[in-house]
Amino acid sequence: MPTSFDQSVIEEFRANGGKAGGPFEGGDLILLTTTGARSGKETTTPLGYVRHGDALLVVASNLGAPRHPDWYRNLLAHPVVRVELGTRTFEALAVPTEGARRDELFAHAVRAAPGYADYQARTTRRLPVVVLERAEPEGWEPPREVTTLAAKLMEVHTWLRGQLRQVKAEVDAHFAARAAHRGPGAPPAPGLGLQIRQRCLAFCQSLEFHHTSEDQHLFPGIARHHPHLTDTFARLAGEHRTVARIQGELVALLADIGIADPERFHAELDRMSTELNAHLDYEEEQILPLLADVPWPPAPPPAPSS
Repeated sequence: MPTSFDQSVIEEFRANGGKAGGPFEGGDLILLTTTGARSGKETTTPLGYVRHGDALLVVASNLGAPRHPDWYRNLLAHPVVRVELGTRTFEALAVPTEGARRDELFAHAVRAAPGYADYQARTTRRLPVVVLERAEPEGWEPPREVTTLAAKLMEVHTWLRGQLRQVKAEVDAHFAARAAHRGPGAPPAPGLGLQIRQRCLAFCQSLEFHHTSEDQHLFPGIARHHPHLTDTFARLAGEHRTVARIQGELVALLADIGIADPERFHAELDRMSTELNAHLDYEEEQILPLLADVPWPPAPPPAPSS
């Protein structure tokens, strides 16, 4: 839960088109909503931000306290966050920066807001700099109009496939940079470790939510009207469990991608990609024809008669 002070800032921000007074008067302010690392509950925090090109940066300063703020620990567990900027609200992927890139962006933040240097001087903790990136995969363009449940399912599947392709591309870039290192000493970190971790974790969590929604809501509803598809839904549920197991193995590998074995990591990612795409293909073949005439979004329930 936000503190009473934070709540008053949140209310003022939303009532005044993204502006707040007091210590935030004239400053650059966003509202960042994260999902609790342990509780799973959403918490909204007012934060200063710094622009860097088209990106937004937030610094986990916690006013120079020795511990990272809760919102930072939350985004490490749940990378997809909600951002309110002015009158806009959008989802973003929160990616902490590493190595030389972190130092470069922290220096940029200090030039824009010198107070961050004071906060760093108060603590031995290295203040994290987080980039709020577009949550969608590169090249993603949402469909102009989704009018059936079949089209909505395809939209989700296309998004998942795009996320997986981007994870694979970032993994390839990470290991290529490691392989290109020459000379003594450890290879320099390419700076993609946390980015890959965050995007892969976001992908896995989105896939888990999608499969849970299907198993608990979509498939039982269809099965009531199509009992002859019992074996199909049993197979899909089994595939969901298989994909969930592979996801768990992949997340475990991501715990330290900096020293991960490239061949094993690529093998796990390729296996997951192959099984996931085969699963999505089968689901589309079996389920989409049944949803082609189901309107989306669902019609609201009829108003109670007076």
